[in-house]
Amino acid sequence: MPSFAHLTEEFFRTLPFFWKPLLLTFQLTIASVIVGSIIGLFVALLKVSKLPVARFIANAYIMIIRGTPLVVQIFVLYFGFYKVIDLGQFWSAALALAIHSGAYIAEIFRGSIQSIDKGQMEAGLSLGMSARQTMRRIILPQALKRSIPPLGNQFILSLKESSLAAFIAMDELFSLARRLSAETFDEMTYFLIVALYYLVIVMAITFVVHIMEKRLAKGEA
Repeated sequence: MPSFAHLTEEFFRTLPFFWKPLLLTFQLTIASVIVGSIIGLFVALLKVSKLPVARFIANAYIMIIRGTPLVVQIFVLYFGFYKVIDLGQFWSAALALAIHSGAYIAEIFRGSIQSIDKGQMEAGLSLGMSARQTMRRIILPQALKRSIPPLGNQFILSLKESSLAAFIAMDELFSLARRLSAETFDEMTYFLIVALYYLVIVMAITFVVHIMEKRLAKGEA
């Protein structure tokens, strides 16, 4: 176990090396959450649809994605599709993360949509709006607002899951820690340092989500 003094010394010594991987980790996470939210919203609308085929497609997607490991999904996109289209390391990892998180985000949106009182749909229909218009203008804005806290948690999960991009040699935080460990044979030091990076980022995101939750609670009071 490395001493506190050694950890501190190595943390500040390697700080310049971690900036680029840290930025790449943020870019990967943000891209995957944005694309995953779009996928999740679409799948959620399929799940609450009255069409059996739409619900079947949504349920099949969620079951397959949630039932297979994320690292396998990354490998499939990176190694399986390069003969058809070369997505590159970044988009292979980002799309795999997006598709993976989309299955969970779909359930978040589905729960939020179904939590809206059914009377609001009836009210929209009585005002002459179609079911689609009522969903877009009345139901979805409220559902999206209620989805923000759990989406914050999903953002945190996506951030931590982005470390799996190291398995396709993407130079993000965890990958750099592995490389430094291999070069110095001091594995514990660099894994503890990268764990500290993740911990600080997660704490910052958790704080922001907490502030948003408090503001939403005040808005609904």
